[in-house]
Amino acid sequence: MLEVGPSNGRVVCGLPTMVTRAIILAGGLGTRLRPYTMVLPKPLIPIGDRPIIEHIIRQLAAGGITHIDICLGRHLGALIQTYLCQAVLPEGVELAFHWEEEPQGTAGALRGIPAPDAPFIAMNGDILTTVDFRQLLATHLEHDAALTIAMQRERVDVAFGVIESDGCRVTGYHEKPSLDYDVSLGIYVYAPRALEHLPAEGPCQFPELVLRLLDAGERVVPYRTDACWYDIGTLPDYERAMGHVHVEPELFAV
Repeated sequence: MLEVGPSNGRVVCGLPTMVTRAIILAGGLGTRLRPYTMVLPKPLIPIGDRPIIEHIIRQLAAGGITHIDICLGRHLGALIQTYLCQAVLPEGVELAFHWEEEPQGTAGALRGIPAPDAPFIAMNGDILTTVDFRQLLATHLEHDAALTIAMQRERVDVAFGVIESDGCRVTGYHEKPSLDYDVSLGIYVYAPRALEHLPAEGPCQFPELVLRLLDAGERVVPYRTDACWYDIGTLPDYERAMGHVHVEPELFAV
């Protein structure tokens, strides 16, 4: 593990220092959870005794994050702001709200945040997780990455027989195979220089920014984790998250 002095904001004794900022992307429409998200924005969907965005803020605070920027859209964003301004949050946490007039995408939304001068976490506002944010940041700093992507191994079961062919003949057949992929958890660490690769204007989704960074020769690194992780974007995923919190509430209590 790289060890340097505290003045440069990198790593001391294996843990990051001076990395105290996170951005929560909470401006989506929540279309996969309609009709519920027609009246309640997805970040305010309750998990146990508090909404998902409060879980996120508490987990970030437990990881040493003290300043949290929240990107809001015009679709029910005012409800999120109103709730968080009245919620009892961990001591020392400061929130700042930023509004998108038009959707700018999961990477383009970062243009609306005052330019950071140190690495920062960015994550979606609909994630329930036990990811160790300190270790995520330490990995990013150790590799001097432009971007670090939290990821997890996911098995996808194909419900049909898969055929291989060369166009004019069948060369193989696999009955209902299972495929393993590394999937993004919607949790990232950005170095400030990564934002220089955003287009000057217009929407930009995260996958486009990743390809821009790779084309520019920038270092994009993985952070693999087996932590608990739920994307509550669909009703089945939401129900699974609720069930886990009911069985192990202490795992998510911070």
